[in-house]
Amino acid sequence: MVVGVTVSFVFAAERRQLILEMVRANGAVSLRELARVVQTSEVTVRRDVRALEAEGLLDRRHGGAVLPGGFTRESGFPQKSHLATAEKTAIADLAASLVEEGEAIVVGAGTTTQELARRLARVPGLTVVTNSLLVAQALAHANRVEVVMTGGTLRGSNYALVGSGAEQSLQGLRVSKAFLSGSGLTAERGLSTSNMLSASVDRALVQAAAEVVVLADHTKLGTDTMFQTVPTDVITRLVTDDPPGNDDRAVTELQALADQGVQISVAGAAGGGGTGGDPVPARQPRRDMPLPGPRRNQVHGSAPQLRSAAVLGEQSAAGERERERAARVADLRRR
Repeated sequence: MVVGVTVSFVFAAERRQLILEMVRANGAVSLRELARVVQTSEVTVRRDVRALEAEGLLDRRHGGAVLPGGFTRESGFPQKSHLATAEKTAIADLAASLVEEGEAIVVGAGTTTQELARRLARVPGLTVVTNSLLVAQALAHANRVEVVMTGGTLRGSNYALVGSGAEQSLQGLRVSKAFLSGSGLTAERGLSTSNMLSASVDRALVQAAAEVVVLADHTKLGTDTMFQTVPTDVITRLVTDDPPGNDDRAVTELQALADQGVQISVAGAAGGGGTGGDPVPARQPRRDMPLPGPRRNQVHGSAPQLRSAAVLGEQSAAGERERERAARVADLRRR
């Protein structure tokens, strides 16, 4: 649970001080959690975060706030584990359905991949290669699942093995799929992370796999961090969650990724589905929704089309804006 104090009412200055204390205590906090603690709307919290950023007291990140210097600083595992927990659970459920009995895969480090590993424990005959102690721990007592760990130097902030030892142990390896997460994902640059050593090992994991599956919740869409891990044209599939109603940037980013040939799979978060689709029972994954782009030799005009952010910006009525966003998400889910 994120560290915080529930209050019934606070003035703007008090509210912003409380937000700042929560970010300092946790390293990174989602807008949803901040709004819950200070008992106000996410719109108000977003305005507060913007004001605190202008003073240099914190940095905004898509869907939340982090300590200053977030472009080069990576939050530790305890901080990351509190962000978008329901979304990560739904993503892990759907990603696990992509793994078949008897497959050999690689799984990178991260809180989302740890959730995936917990579900992979039920897949018989599986071989999992990983540099993550947390992934290995989740699979340690699984029946008929073989775990192969890389060598390397332990990086304590995310319990991962990195360095030349980890990279060399992956040479000559060939598996069917690689499951990776990161700090940010954009259509222009692909998957990225804030740590050079982690990025280098993730690139080695990618080299070992025939397909690359990225697990990223909506808070990472449109976020770019320091070190590129996987270029967009190497990503086979993205498994993500349904963006919230006011998150036009995430929906636009999803369409841009689809246009570049990335297959998009949208999972329903715990508690229900999002706008633009049928309700989803708690922790039940949505069906796969591939959106082939030019890289898949797509016939022109056959893919679902979404309106651009520019068109959305021209729409002044809030109701019309929400209807457009709902239609865009529906297009992503149609398949």
